[in-house]
Amino acid sequence: MTNSADRRITVLLVDDHAVVREGYRRLLERDERLSVIGEAASIDEALQIDGAAKPAVTVLDIALPGVSGIEILRRLLARRPAARVLMFSMYQDGIYANHAMNAGARGYLSKASAPELLIDAVRAVADGERFISPDVERAMHNQSATAQHLAQSLSARELEVLRLLAQGYGIDDIAVRLGLSPKTASNHQSSIKQKLGAGSALQLMLIAHQYGLIAGG
Repeated sequence: MTNSADRRITVLLVDDHAVVREGYRRLLERDERLSVIGEAASIDEALQIDGAAKPAVTVLDIALPGVSGIEILRRLLARRPAARVLMFSMYQDGIYANHAMNAGARGYLSKASAPELLIDAVRAVADGERFISPDVERAMHNQSATAQHLAQSLSARELEVLRLLAQGYGIDDIAVRLGLSPKTASNHQSSIKQKLGAGSALQLMLIAHQYGLIAGG
């Protein structure tokens, strides 16, 4: 009889940077129980590999070009409700973690975390446990009720657009960074202003800063 400790945990990595994926692969495969069976850079690749290989855990970035990682999460779960997804993101804000967990993620780990936490997170999610890195857990705990309400009114992609606006990027630059058309990026900006009740770009930034919607890196 095979001991449960000897079972391999299969992993799918979804990130649009090949060098980054290679780093994750090497890190995860330091643990002999983990096996990276696929890599994807887009939603089509992620859905195709997930459908064919049915990995135990999918490690999924949020900031992907074209389609947000949270949208990929929703589509993965719509096709395979039993899928276990760990969001692994540069965003340490409680806002993104709340979006991801509400959408069905089993865990959320910030890329600022110690490397060994990625292994711990994958193993925890594979075991059916919930895993949130300590920095993100603190951010979620410290978020005001008003900020949570405002943040939940925005989609994950709108939050990304808002963050880039706050960092001083113009619509054309945002479109390039997120893999969107300028018109789509502009539509997101208009939607954000409407949802937050901002009449101008300055007012939008003031509201975002006031409620901590763009705190963190």
